[in-house]
Amino acid sequence: MKVSDIKEVLLNRDFCGEVLLDEPMKKHTYFRIGGNADVLVLPKKIEDVILVLKVCNELGIEFCIVGNGTNLLVTDKGIRGVVIKLAENISDIKVNGNNIKVQCGALLSTVAKIALKSSLTGMEGGSGIPGSIGGAVAMNAGAYGFEMSQIVTKVKCVDNKGNLYIYNNDELNFGYRNSKAQDDNLIVLEVELELEKGNYEEIKVYMDELTVKRTTKQPLHLPSAGSTFKRPEGDYASRLIQEAGLKGMRFKDAQVSDKHCGFIVNLGNATAEDVMNLIKIVQKTVNDKFGVMLETEVKIIGEL
Repeated sequence: MKVSDIKEVLLNRDFCGEVLLDEPMKKHTYFRIGGNADVLVLPKKIEDVILVLKVCNELGIEFCIVGNGTNLLVTDKGIRGVVIKLAENISDIKVNGNNIKVQCGALLSTVAKIALKSSLTGMEGGSGIPGSIGGAVAMNAGAYGFEMSQIVTKVKCVDNKGNLYIYNNDELNFGYRNSKAQDDNLIVLEVELELEKGNYEEIKVYMDELTVKRTTKQPLHLPSAGSTFKRPEGDYASRLIQEAGLKGMRFKDAQVSDKHCGFIVNLGNATAEDVMNLIKIVQKTVNDKFGVMLETEVKIIGEL
């Protein structure tokens, strides 16, 4: 059976989403880089996700999960098998008092705006973080003193075989840019958040302040995958990179941003290979100069 045959199998089993064949992944990443996926599946509901996982297991087809592609670098050869995209196609949001229930594909910025409309405080720091809530929970995303672990109460996950699990906050083993979901390779499907009642104007002023900080300090005018490297203990990747004299360094059309050294940006025609070569140069230079091996925060997937 060919990988593309999964389209017919899914449609025969009441799958409600879309199935795209030989889909360019550069259309699905903020880096605007990447080869084609054999099959890209866009589920519309949680039951669709579980069905795709079970069918992939039945047919012995490899698969991977992506969100909005904000922290993703897809290799130039693309991705073999099935890519399951959990983004705007599965992004329902419901507010009930101080609680918000969110499907995994909803943008974190969208959830923050809805919290603002309901005068709920607690996730202002997440308002400028790109990406989906599912990915944000899995990696315990954070900024400006905020982390997802502070507001998550319950998470519905599924494993690679389609088995459902529900975890409370204290069972998720949240750490710096990490969680049980990431450690155990679980897929976050739905998240419950608990916020506090606040003052609309105060929340808005704080969110606006953070937006100004972000837009003035980060190279948002160019394609990237956000912070390329994790923060090393007791320091900042951007400081080490700048002190190593790498600000603005280019490898073809991949560049260490001259606005924020923590970002590698695509100047227009960078390939995944260009970005990976530049990452290696940065890691070696910083390690040689400071004895610190920077770990990547950007996720690299696809055929090498």
